[in-house]
Amino acid sequence: MITVAFIGLGNMGSGMADNLVKHNFKVMAFDLSEAALAKAKDAGCIIAQSTEQAVSEADIVITMLPAGKHVKDIYSNQILDNVRDGTLLIDCSTIDVETAKSVSELAEKKGLKMLDAPVSGGVAAAASGTLTFMVGGDADAFDKAQGALGAMGKKIVHAGGHGAGQAAKICNNMLLGATMIATCESFQLAQKLGLDAQVFFDIASNASGQTWSMTTYCPVKGVGPQTPADNDFAGGFASALMLKDLGLAMQGAKGVNAQVPMGELAAKWFEMHCDEGNAGMDFSSIINRLA
Repeated sequence: MITVAFIGLGNMGSGMADNLVKHNFKVMAFDLSEAALAKAKDAGCIIAQSTEQAVSEADIVITMLPAGKHVKDIYSNQILDNVRDGTLLIDCSTIDVETAKSVSELAEKKGLKMLDAPVSGGVAAAASGTLTFMVGGDADAFDKAQGALGAMGKKIVHAGGHGAGQAAKICNNMLLGATMIATCESFQLAQKLGLDAQVFFDIASNASGQTWSMTTYCPVKGVGPQTPADNDFAGGFASALMLKDLGLAMQGAKGVNAQVPMGELAAKWFEMHCDEGNAGMDFSSIINRLA
């Protein structure tokens, strides 16, 4: 049986660890939250007393942490000196590209293989095991990770070398943030021009204006498939997380001198939206700023 150390059992990590257990991995779990550890234990994980203990006998280490500073700290100070030779390291956090590359370099200096493998799909996909993984790192490490990633996701894409997974994630979410705002604008304009929202949805979702934000994640209540808009924007993908990802995209763009005017505008709008008390609401709630 393959042993996986899973560090970081938040809303995403808990579902991912659960699915590893369901696929017959031995999961050594650790988190600073006692409630998260209790939930993991109920799901069949073995609870470790520390990160160091969790990783010491692991074949694979998976981390799901809030930000780049946490990833760098935990690998530098707790993981790299306590894993066995040959342990595969997989960071599924969404962080900046440069930190992903630098942590991978630290791992390589220890003779260890590491992947950056951020995810898309949200809490529901984490729970159902249908995440999409965007993976950066060596091809042989990618091949070795297939079993574990396949237990947690339905689509696993090798994006390229170290940092490529993070690059794919932040570019994707910059596109998502900008198109969600455009989708919201379009529905509000259609309404004020006298168009019924369902009629506009039926037309635009089958025309050149079709986007994922419209057809799969419509920001208007009662239109299209069920979305957070049907639950007063509770749950889903928090606006604060979208703002975080847009911030990472802006940081990446600045580092390579890329022009991203729509991304910059989306970041400003989500910053205002969060500052107005909507950080915990689904990101499609930004339609309320246009009312």
